[in-house]
Amino acid sequence: MSEKVMQKRKWQMTMALIIIIAITYLSAAITKFNFIDGLAAFPEAIGWMFSNLLITQESLEKLPTILDKLVETIFMSIAATTTAAVVSIFLGIMGSKTTSINGFLSTFARFIASVSRNIPVVAWALILLLSFGQNSLTGYLALFVGTVGFLTRAFIESIDEASHSAVEALTATGATYFHIVNKAVIPQSLPQMISWILFMIETNIRSATLVGILTGTGIGYTFDMYYKSMNYNVVALVTFSIVIAVIIIELMSNYIRKVIM
Repeated sequence: MSEKVMQKRKWQMTMALIIIIAITYLSAAITKFNFIDGLAAFPEAIGWMFSNLLITQESLEKLPTILDKLVETIFMSIAATTTAAVVSIFLGIMGSKTTSINGFLSTFARFIASVSRNIPVVAWALILLLSFGQNSLTGYLALFVGTVGFLTRAFIESIDEASHSAVEALTATGATYFHIVNKAVIPQSLPQMISWILFMIETNIRSATLVGILTGTGIGYTFDMYYKSMNYNVVALVTFSIVIAVIIIELMSNYIRKVIM
């Protein structure tokens, strides 16, 4: 690599760093955020956490109720993810350039994915809350809609990245569209699709906690209830339970990914 190219890249990196610093400073000035005050507040905040967020014997008595709500949240997240995955497979097939039937359906599928994905799950929960009220259905639908957007986009990319040789070979033999999708496209894309589904299950379990606060269901409602009553010992237990559950689900997902990939 020539010295001139090296100097050009160095200059570009320097300019990018200056721009980032300028944007950060401007953002802090507009929001009136003081970095020094923020750093100074850390010791006090950490001290408060260690003195208040302690799991006591009394809080452990609430563990059966907490686990019951946690299991409810996990199963709701799995149900929302798996049902959304079925819808996303069809939208992904319609939206992919490899398997698209026509331009209208491809644009429609990509539009649905874009709208669903770009509106946060919390916003979907608030929108659906007005129609369905505070119940499990609202939480399920919020996770479902958000998942459809993400998985559709992921499935479109997975199908587009699949090898075209198998598709061309089946097309040359006169195979029907459904045979091509079933025998060439889906088998190649399935490992990646399963990986994305597992990722969304992990994500939705975390998102379901926040959604539950809004919809009054699951572990989110339990967290909100004890937090508002300032029972921080139980709040610590709820938080710890969520963290352990997410870690276990993540370890299981990683193991499954290693097996299928």
